[in-house]
Amino acid sequence: MRVVIMTAGSRGDVAPYTGLGAGLARGGHEVTLATHGLFEPLAAGSGVRFHPTPVDPHAVSHSDRGRDLHTSTTGLGKLLRVVSMARSAAEEMTDSLVQAARGADVVLAAGAVAPLGRAIAEGLSLPSAGLFLQPQHPTREFGAPMLGGRSFGTVGNHLSGQAVISAVDRVFTHAVHRLRTRHGMTLRGPSAGRRAHERAHWPVLHGFSERVVARPKDWRPGLEVAGYWWPHDTRALPGEVEAFLAAGPPPVFVGLGSATVPDAERLSAGIVRALRTAGLRGIIQQGWAGLAARGDDEDVITVGDVPHALLFPRTAAVVHHAGAGTTAAVLRAGVPTVPVPVQFDGGFWAARLVALGTAPCAVPLRHLTAGSLASALRRATSDPHHLGHAQELARGLAEEDGVAPVLAALDRLTP
Repeated sequence: MRVVIMTAGSRGDVAPYTGLGAGLARGGHEVTLATHGLFEPLAAGSGVRFHPTPVDPHAVSHSDRGRDLHTSTTGLGKLLRVVSMARSAAEEMTDSLVQAARGADVVLAAGAVAPLGRAIAEGLSLPSAGLFLQPQHPTREFGAPMLGGRSFGTVGNHLSGQAVISAVDRVFTHAVHRLRTRHGMTLRGPSAGRRAHERAHWPVLHGFSERVVARPKDWRPGLEVAGYWWPHDTRALPGEVEAFLAAGPPPVFVGLGSATVPDAERLSAGIVRALRTAGLRGIIQQGWAGLAARGDDEDVITVGDVPHALLFPRTAAVVHHAGAGTTAAVLRAGVPTVPVPVQFDGGFWAARLVALGTAPCAVPLRHLTAGSLASALRRATSDPHHLGHAQELARGLAEEDGVAPVLAALDRLTP
């Protein structure tokens, strides 16, 4: 079967689908990953074909509009700003995604592009399903993850989920109009199309474990928690990292992934002070924030992109922005963690890590100081309960197979 997986966003929104695609390919399917051309190297050697789409998310995040996200102090404010940014990007990607879908047998659409992927599939008379890395459907059990996951009470939680879905629908209004006018598709608007698919129980598989987020009891049929999809990555650790690991006790990894920060130099200096105050060595990942230790720091090194699956298990703890992908990698590694949520779903995943006992607390970026981070690191690395909870959870995740439910879903979509 010819399968096209559509996704968009940062590295964490793409990497899990390389592993899922590789698993589907091993199951006998011909898989194409359609996403930003920036991420083509992630699919190398996976057995997954790559279809590049426009838009450079790195450039977008470092644009004036991208940096303006830091001026919003609420989850709703950030969401409204990102909706405005994403509308033009969605329209720009539309033609390429249509091209990727032509000739396919089924469309699998990631949460970031689900309304557009679903519309394209409908316009081409193809079966489709969603592949989500976060629980996006409204529930009374917790607040919308994209708003930070804070509980607003049972009614408020459900309404916050509805608000996020309505905002996402707005992202794709122009893109769906383009499908009608440029590609001749007869389609409903994003909101009407979503409601129709919801009534038909459009299938959505979620790439996280029930051990981490239990399936909400009030979700409709067709919403399935499949388990994690681990990224395909065959790289080795750089020699400098291996040498640093061998030169002393396990270090702390600090990285904010694709998140940007208002003042990278100031934050970097604070991180180094926190590590030294806590008496810990550190590996700081530059990431999209541009973090870096000084060149004369012997107990702290700066690295670029490194394979998390190889590095994290050899650390004393991991400090991260609590994105879905990095959170998954930390849980897989079985090490304590200090989440530093920056925006969107970071607060949701950070709260889950604390509830699971693998993290002593969350240190939101806006409240981060050298003292607060040092205190959290001491607790994470000295309390054996955090390591014990992390190792127990990692053993459970190792027994799961997140690819199998997707293979079964494909059989149901195209019997």
